[in-house]
Amino acid sequence: MPLVLSLLARVYGWLIFVRLLTYRMGLRSIYRSTVPVVVIGNLMVGGTGKTPLTAWLATALKQTGFKPGILTRGYGSGSRRAQQVTSESIAAQVGDEPLMLACQVNVPVVLAPRRAEGAKLLESLGVEIILCDDGLQHYGLARDLEIAVFDGVRGLGNGHLLPAGPLRESLQRLDSVDFVVFNGVGDALAQTPKLHMQLRPLPARALIDQNLSRDLESFRGQTVHAVAAIGHPERFFTTLRLAGLSIIEHPFPDHAPLIPEDFNFGDTKLILMTSKDAVKCKAFADSRMWQVPVAVQLVPNFGQDLLDRIVALVKS
Repeated sequence: MPLVLSLLARVYGWLIFVRLLTYRMGLRSIYRSTVPVVVIGNLMVGGTGKTPLTAWLATALKQTGFKPGILTRGYGSGSRRAQQVTSESIAAQVGDEPLMLACQVNVPVVLAPRRAEGAKLLESLGVEIILCDDGLQHYGLARDLEIAVFDGVRGLGNGHLLPAGPLRESLQRLDSVDFVVFNGVGDALAQTPKLHMQLRPLPARALIDQNLSRDLESFRGQTVHAVAAIGHPERFFTTLRLAGLSIIEHPFPDHAPLIPEDFNFGDTKLILMTSKDAVKCKAFADSRMWQVPVAVQLVPNFGQDLLDRIVALVKS
């Protein structure tokens, strides 16, 4: 490893320590919400699957009879204030992940660069618990339970802090989290309690008609374009290949704004994309475009231990 990267990683680690110390010493304010706060985040840069897990938790809690709300940063939205996101919002204004959550889960979704402001807005909307999509490093909002999500394939990378490696914080940070979740196969940590998560693809849905669906197997025998502007595009491409599809890969940077010209592939082949990307294409969708939603499966016990802990928070 180049010496300059190693030195920069040490400086980065020192800055993280100093920042955390300012909160612990009371030099920076920490907002304590009137309802329990659960943070679903990661230590790694890039996608790990925390947003699908957040959606799954929100759905499970609602089915249990509670009123959850989702708090997210709204990366790429440019918003400087807390605001509620609905299925009618525009991705360019609120960000792709908040809009995807609003479309998938029938609970209040709020984006807020300042988490405390977002928590206050969710409180005013009558939620009983706040699920914070990302936010392990946002110490200005007190939390009652933390979940760290890792990509099972990429694991810990080289185990170094930025910019020498992919870690936002030292692995010692995991000593204070309540649950560690691995998305997919892989298990590079000794922390417990620990869960494993699988993202199972659901039938594809046409962007121009959400009532029109097809099993992935129905695309076999034809070559399709696969578009992914997510943190780890290869995960989506692998999912399609495992379903037996022949694909032409089109990876984009995470959160990249998609425009009609991005889909000028010079043919009429069908296009499959993630749900996160589909919300950015509503204004110009055509009959070639299909999204592939995913369902979360947790083991062991289908995540019941995690749900029980969260339910206990709400009841207390």
